[in-house]
Amino acid sequence: MKRTIQEEAPSSSAVLSQLSSQCVTGPFLHRTAQAIGRNHELATELWASGSHSARLLACLVDEPERVTRAQMERWARVFDSWDLVDCACRYLFLRTPHAWRICAAWSRRAPEFTKRAGFSQMAYLAIHDKEAADAKFLPLLRRIEEEACDDRHFVKMAVNWALRQIGKRNRALNRTALRVARRIARQDSSAARWIAADAIRELMSPAVMQRFSTRRAAR
Repeated sequence: MKRTIQEEAPSSSAVLSQLSSQCVTGPFLHRTAQAIGRNHELATELWASGSHSARLLACLVDEPERVTRAQMERWARVFDSWDLVDCACRYLFLRTPHAWRICAAWSRRAPEFTKRAGFSQMAYLAIHDKEAADAKFLPLLRRIEEEACDDRHFVKMAVNWALRQIGKRNRALNRTALRVARRIARQDSSAARWIAADAIRELMSPAVMQRFSTRRAAR
């Protein structure tokens, strides 16, 4: 049974012992998080352990309403893998009031995984914030265009992902994203050319066009 925050939660040492004795997979972490419930104190202790698996679990059990911008900055400074970045952005940071503000800030950071986090957060907002106005994405598209020349693998992949997800929200953003992609294609950078070509291919694909047509017909 899933515990509530008020009920007794396992100690961090017990959780760490369990993690060390298991083959830790994504489904296992999600089942464990569901059994524990949300618990900010436990998440803080798990993160402080430095264990990769424990930090992934911390992202799943922390309480978004108690996560401060300062905490997000502390965590971002020690990001060291794409899966930790994406887990934090998808399951925790996205649900905080700070999600939009970190996009531009972190997309300007030098460390590879902090910078990836900025663009990953853009992608998750494009996917999950259904109520966001198109205008909120325009500054993000400018950041995508400005940073498309970064050829580091995990940054490049996230820049491409953010561009594609924004461009799939609706027809208006699709047209804007395609204009951005075509400008990116003219940059003197192999990373930028790959980002642009891949994004244009998906954003002009029959599947995406059909999705827009289906939405319009359903109105």
